[in-house]
Amino acid sequence: MRYAFQWVRSLIFIIQFYIMLLPWGIVFAIPAIFSRRAAIFCCRSFCWYQMWVAGWLIGLKCEIRGTPPTDEVLIAAKHQSFLDVLMIYSAIPTGRFIMKDILKFAPIVGQFGLRVGCIPVKRGKRGAAIKKMVADVEAGRALPGQLIIYSQGTRIAPGVKAPYKVGTGVLYKELEQDCVPVATNVGVFWPKRGIYRKPGVAVVEFLPRISAGIELDAFMAQLENTVETKSDELMREAGFTAFDT
Repeated sequence: MRYAFQWVRSLIFIIQFYIMLLPWGIVFAIPAIFSRRAAIFCCRSFCWYQMWVAGWLIGLKCEIRGTPPTDEVLIAAKHQSFLDVLMIYSAIPTGRFIMKDILKFAPIVGQFGLRVGCIPVKRGKRGAAIKKMVADVEAGRALPGQLIIYSQGTRIAPGVKAPYKVGTGVLYKELEQDCVPVATNVGVFWPKRGIYRKPGVAVVEFLPRISAGIELDAFMAQLENTVETKSDELMREAGFTAFDT
């Protein structure tokens, strides 16, 4: 009975999530055309609102740990569900994502994503995708802020191990900026697929930054070890134990 009640609440949450995109998009449509700052506020306020609704409607509290960066850095994050997108973006002042190219065609989300400076990248041959990503990032350097990339390239379910893509290392090398790793346990509560949302405390943690200038292989090894170790720790804290061995 408790599961069924939580499932219904989860469904209501998902429905209101997509319904509320419309008034947010309408209210900020014209201001966002003339002001990137307005577009950023629109996106961040939507994130704050949805995190607040998740707290009282489905019992899922959102907790930001560590020190979110405010300068121009590369943020390399663990990606488990759309909730970590909301939490990361809500915590930083001028974030922009490396995002899948198809998302730029999504109503409201795509238009505002491009307006805040997100960089769409087509999936395909790895070499071509990386070159395109680096070129687009270089072209957009005039836009200040924090560039966010998901190092594994997609959502990874809790306990599943997946390789880190070299694109993060290429951006780190080309941008010559510090990198802030981000760990999370959100997938324990908000799955990659499905309706059910589990109550609890979802955590996104900004970890100590990795200074610019480290050799590529050493950087990738340090990044993966740091993010995976802390993410596993956060998931265990949330009661998850079904890790791959």
